[in-house]
Amino acid sequence: MPIISTVIAGAIGTVAMSILMSTIHWAKLANADMIRALGSMATAKYENSFGPGLVIHFTSGILFAFPYAIFLSLVMEPSFLSMSTMGAVLGLFHGIVVSFLLLAVVRGLHPLERFRKAGLQVAVAHIAGHVGYGFVLGAALGSLGVAWDVFPSVG
Repeated sequence: MPIISTVIAGAIGTVAMSILMSTIHWAKLANADMIRALGSMATAKYENSFGPGLVIHFTSGILFAFPYAIFLSLVMEPSFLSMSTMGAVLGLFHGIVVSFLLLAVVRGLHPLERFRKAGLQVAVAHIAGHVGYGFVLGAALGSLGVAWDVFPSVG
């Protein structure tokens, strides 16, 4: 089973998403400080939220790599082009769901005021981050030749 390769691809995809979201945040296009937003949900304060946020973000990115990899293995042969493209499409849908949940639920429950002000710009930033995650994850899976044998032959 390609567990190690999927973990590596998930970590690479998460790094890409982190860089993309940080760039959006630093360019002041949106409050896309996702790592601190996640961490401060756990700590209820901004200070010292980066470490816990990083752990939550990377754990989630690696865990989400598995359903992505399994789905991609179901619908195509592993290749850089096909898996990166389909990974981006999956990331688009994943990002839309996350953005909807962010705007509908999370912003009202977040313990810090700065993260309760999530609007359309933050939603678009999360969609972009998830598309980047899916693209890079798919590219890594395709490059590593990861294919999950979801329906192994019997005998």
